[in-house]
Amino acid sequence: MSELPHRFAVVTLFPEMFSAVSDWGVTSRGLRDQLWSLSLHDPRDQALDRHGTVDDRPYGGGPGMVMQAPLLERALESAKTALGGSPKVVAMTPQGRRFTDSVARELLADDATIFVSGRYEGIDERFIERSVDHEISVGDFVVSGGELPTMLVIDAMVRLIPGVLGHNASAQEDSFADGLLDCPHYTRPEMYEGRVVPAVLLSGDHGAIARWRRAQSVRRTLDRRPDLLSPDGVLAEDWQLLKEWGLD
Repeated sequence: MSELPHRFAVVTLFPEMFSAVSDWGVTSRGLRDQLWSLSLHDPRDQALDRHGTVDDRPYGGGPGMVMQAPLLERALESAKTALGGSPKVVAMTPQGRRFTDSVARELLADDATIFVSGRYEGIDERFIERSVDHEISVGDFVVSGGELPTMLVIDAMVRLIPGVLGHNASAQEDSFADGLLDCPHYTRPEMYEGRVVPAVLLSGDHGAIARWRRAQSVRRTLDRRPDLLSPDGVLAEDWQLLKEWGLD
């Protein structure tokens, strides 16, 4: 991973939406600390008519409108000029590769990333064929445009940049970082509505706490997301942990 700030650019019809990552939370703090950068490029700025037209009816008929390739190309060139170098171009599309923690790390290995956030019925396929390096999907559902998925991906990537989180180990301990779901977490009060914090977390025995957390992560993944486990399933030492904590 580069030691330089990771540079992001987004081609979007709604640049104002990205205040969610630029103005709030840990992503905002990382931006202020110059650990990453963001530039926004509106295809409407490249439109040739006074209405700012960026879409047209699909060839072959059908519902909805399709974003035009020439305007997207010009907006993309604006983004490339702003970032410099040879940034990878990612289009957020339902047919794309499923986004995961490992994909976030893969994308972050490059110095710069440009996201294309589509709208309407979709993007002219010729733009994707000519100019897009990766198509990415955040799940098997439909939303109104690519802006929210793009912000999800940016947030996931920025969290992995050293110095963004208050504790660098936080990103390594989150769900999916090691292929497992996260363990349960507790804080004060010790007793809440008749439910108590597990005794091991109050014991001060850091080795036991680490084993309990690992066992809880494995059990949760088996129960809720077995698809995340490797083809070989649970490791032998993890079965021992499950047995130790009565979770087998």
